[in-house]
Amino acid sequence: MPLDPSSIRLSDRVALVTGVGRGVGRATAVTLARFGATVAMCDRLPDALDDTAAAVRASGTAPVVRPLDVRDAEAVAAFVDDVVAAHGRIDILVNNAGGTFVAPFLDLSDKGEQTLVAENFTQVTRLIRLVVSHMPAGGAIVNLTSVEAHQAAPGFAVYAAMKAALAQLTRTLALELAPGIRVNAVAPDAIPTEGDRDVRAAMLDGGSPYEPVFLPPLGVGRPEDAAAVVVFLASPMARFLTGITVHVDGGTWAAGGWRRTDQPDPTA
Repeated sequence: MPLDPSSIRLSDRVALVTGVGRGVGRATAVTLARFGATVAMCDRLPDALDDTAAAVRASGTAPVVRPLDVRDAEAVAAFVDDVVAAHGRIDILVNNAGGTFVAPFLDLSDKGEQTLVAENFTQVTRLIRLVVSHMPAGGAIVNLTSVEAHQAAPGFAVYAAMKAALAQLTRTLALELAPGIRVNAVAPDAIPTEGDRDVRAAMLDGGSPYEPVFLPPLGVGRPEDAAAVVVFLASPMARFLTGITVHVDGGTWAAGGWRRTDQPDPTA
């Protein structure tokens, strides 16, 4: 089919998005709704979830809303069942939920490691298995990883390893689920959110010998910048894309250790 401006519309699509309470997850849920999708969404913070739900309803669509922790296998399975019961299918899955905390690798407990694995990887694989059987041909999965999947992350070793695992999972599932379902990833950076600020403050308070100091070439982004790419990857506009990671980071990954000379040194 030829592409036209309607090709970016998602009016006939059902999208399930995790971790919508704030940041990129919130922006993604709202943007998907504004482009016409029916959105099912979850978050473990009820107040933040309600706030996002109100923003989605303002777009003229009625979301399916469920407060839950994505690590709770039974709650997630029930949520998927309810979405399918209400709408008959799930066309788009956005795995946004995740989280981390600062801990040098040698100080990380077994329990802490398992928490990071469960929150950033296991819950994603479980949800994909649950959803794919309800996803028709033409479906799309978008996994939110991080720039830390592609560069060193001192103080966040296991988190970064799980995000790298998710990037690899994305490539492999792109082959296993082709041609009916496309699987891609988005790796944000330099998009300040409440969660990022909390983690950065904890890192600085802990006296870390490393920190991400300089802005990327394009400066600081907004959650909507990542949400826009998710909408594109979920739409027919991206019908020939699968197995890729899009770096929505203002040039962080491309720049590596380089920085603009006209940027002030925030340590000075």
